[in-house]
Amino acid sequence: MEVFEIRTHRRNEMIDITEEIRAYVHKKRVKSGILVLYVPHTTAAITINEHADPSVRVDIAEHLSKLVPKSPEFKHLEGNSDAHIKSTLVSPSISLIIEDGDIVLGTWQGIFFCEFDGPRHRKLFAKVIREE
Repeated sequence: MEVFEIRTHRRNEMIDITEEIRAYVHKKRVKSGILVLYVPHTTAAITINEHADPSVRVDIAEHLSKLVPKSPEFKHLEGNSDAHIKSTLVSPSISLIIEDGDIVLGTWQGIFFCEFDGPRHRKLFAKVIREE
């Protein structure tokens, strides 16, 4: 297992980590298998979406904040229930196919670490499962 350290800079942001993840898979020299990415935080997540146009990730982050705004009505004492809800909606983990030594993504797809309660120092766990 590999542990990636991620430094976030804003309360809500989506950080493109595609190339770091691709480099990790290449380093593992896996011809075929599965890559599991897991975020061990309750106010962050991981997703796959368009990375050709950076405005898409801005739109996603902004509209998630509109869908689930910060609110004094939440019961959680830390005041970050909106971040917990967003991380649940997006997901703490994804699985990707590895084929011919590389992750399989669509033409416009990238991998994003999603911060909903930053800025913070975060971790991302990565595990490759080789096909036998």
